[in-house]
Amino acid sequence: MRAEPLALKEEIEQSMGLLRRHLDVDTATRRLGELNARIEDPNLWNDAEDAQKIMRERSELEERLGAQKKLESELDDALTLVELGEAEGDEATESEGVAALKALLAEAKRLQLEALLSGEADANDAYLEVHSGAGGTESCDWARMLFRMYARWAERKKFKVEIIEETAGDEAGLKSGTLLIKGHNAYGWAKTESGVHRLVRISPFDSNARRHTSFASVWVYPVVDDRIDIEVNESDCRIDTYRSSGAGGQHVNTTDSAIRITHIPSGIVVACQAERSQHKNRATAWNMLRARLYEKELERREAEANAVAAAKTDIGWGHQIRSYVLQPYQLVKDLRTGHTSGTPDEVLDGELDDFMQASLAQRVEGGGPVQVEDVE
Repeated sequence: MRAEPLALKEEIEQSMGLLRRHLDVDTATRRLGELNARIEDPNLWNDAEDAQKIMRERSELEERLGAQKKLESELDDALTLVELGEAEGDEATESEGVAALKALLAEAKRLQLEALLSGEADANDAYLEVHSGAGGTESCDWARMLFRMYARWAERKKFKVEIIEETAGDEAGLKSGTLLIKGHNAYGWAKTESGVHRLVRISPFDSNARRHTSFASVWVYPVVDDRIDIEVNESDCRIDTYRSSGAGGQHVNTTDSAIRITHIPSGIVVACQAERSQHKNRATAWNMLRARLYEKELERREAEANAVAAAKTDIGWGHQIRSYVLQPYQLVKDLRTGHTSGTPDEVLDGELDDFMQASLAQRVEGGGPVQVEDVE
């Protein structure tokens, strides 16, 4: 076999080996058999919550085992094409086999990253908060750009997006905003985005067209579902009501329906103004608080999450995880992985998967953030 297809074969087999070890195919197969046996029990649905948990676990195992088997089968088919083409001197058939191997390698890498999303809450939906830093209108406008960027990313991933809260800036943009991103592994993918994000550009708000640097922070935490029990004492919380803010028209409430809850022991503050009903906003805010408290517990248990939290303390220079330069040149650079993109317009339109994959791969390989020089 020629050098290129042989190298592709070895790389695919290496990725598949990592997948098999991560999944533990023998154990997963036995577990799937146990789940299938339980599903055949006519008394299963007497406990609907337990039944749903079993069905969810079964579906995930079937999907992962099925993907593994499909990779193995398609690898055999692609290698057969390459060998057939080489044996018969048919370059078209050989090229078809090489192309299939390249596609398989990309799929194996994707599945390898998906396999990394096996943390306690990775499969859950996610809340994503954006907060402007110091800098007034410039920073608020940057927060608005980030808010849109993550909404577009979620839409590209076929996730469902809901705006939970928006607090407008005094002149433009956002002081803060919260998105609810719904979809399988939404938190697992988005969790690497927590941190301070830096923008460098010619300011549209500066009549002298000077270059400005702006900062905004992003904070991602998982939605806590019914399987996770988090107790919150109402006596530890201060609840405030206020009028929703927005762009005007029918979306701005004329009553104090928006809710803000401050958890005094931890200092966590959550807010919701998505609904006209104060009752519904209150329920959502309580769910957000439970999610934040749960995420805080995950932080305590995960050393890498603690490092991210420490980097978020100040929304300013020296704490950024990524820089977005629009002038005088075009570059987006992640300061943890060194991954870059020369098309910031595409990144700001939601092309974030490569950055997220680089961060996930870094975590999986056991390495921490590397020392990466920032851009000017």
